[in-house]
Amino acid sequence: MPSYRYLHLDVFTDRLFGGNPLAVVLDPRGLSTETMQAVAKEMNFSETTFVLPPEQPGTDVRLRIFTPAAELPFAGHPTIGSAFALAHAGVIAHLRDQWVFGLGVGPVPVSLTWRDERLAFAWMTQPIPTFGDPIPEPGRVAAALGLSEAAVGGTGLPVQVVSSGAPFLFVPLTTRRAVDCASVDPAAIEALFEWANIDALGVFLFSPERAGDRATVYSRMFAPKLGIMEDPATGGAGGPLGSYLVRHKVVPPEQAGGMLNLQGVKMGRPSHIHISIGMEKGECACVRVGGESVLAGEGTLYI
Repeated sequence: MPSYRYLHLDVFTDRLFGGNPLAVVLDPRGLSTETMQAVAKEMNFSETTFVLPPEQPGTDVRLRIFTPAAELPFAGHPTIGSAFALAHAGVIAHLRDQWVFGLGVGPVPVSLTWRDERLAFAWMTQPIPTFGDPIPEPGRVAAALGLSEAAVGGTGLPVQVVSSGAPFLFVPLTTRRAVDCASVDPAAIEALFEWANIDALGVFLFSPERAGDRATVYSRMFAPKLGIMEDPATGGAGGPLGSYLVRHKVVPPEQAGGMLNLQGVKMGRPSHIHISIGMEKGECACVRVGGESVLAGEGTLYI
């Protein structure tokens, strides 16, 4: 019976049992798409990745990403976590500072920082985000999330879809408490998307309210149609989030290179997602999302 080694990491954290869990199948050659999807459903993490030989010039590997319900062309925590997995397995050579994943959206470069013999930090470069039109009637958006209209409308910020390859509906909230009080009703979210005529992977809630930590924003993300009721860390939303914050003047341009999103606290899995937006002539010119990962375990699949 064929066997396949996989690594289990916690991503966007520097300690076990924090961040977002990820399974990385190191050499899945011979597995069909249907079997990869079944493995992701079996793992039941937000995502599972499969590392294949490169398909595009200028890339080091082809990375396929699956949620329990669907394959994604692009995602953040699987890309960062897979870089750490490949470094641990020796596929990425010690002290190599650049690696390029081939994703469904094309080549995605990752910059690597090492500490002694271990990979310490990884930055992925994301496509420049695109912005949808603001969604009207914040009260209707709030109701779909079990919140008051004031929790959304009181920010004075737009509700809109922003994408760097993975579209999310960004919903600003006045306080961290409002973020924690939101509830996920898959039917209500589906009805909201249909009413607003939007196509998004999930709903990303955030508040710029500051507290006694270093976080620029405090957030949660729901993606029930992907089989993810709540995600502890959403790296694919990091670039769009940072660009949103700068565009709408929540964060001044001089601070755009050092933002931090704190996510997963409500789930008991705090995640620290670093965001750096490079500006040129007042416009977003470079989008990077980075973080740490820790190895939680490894295993063998028999398929």
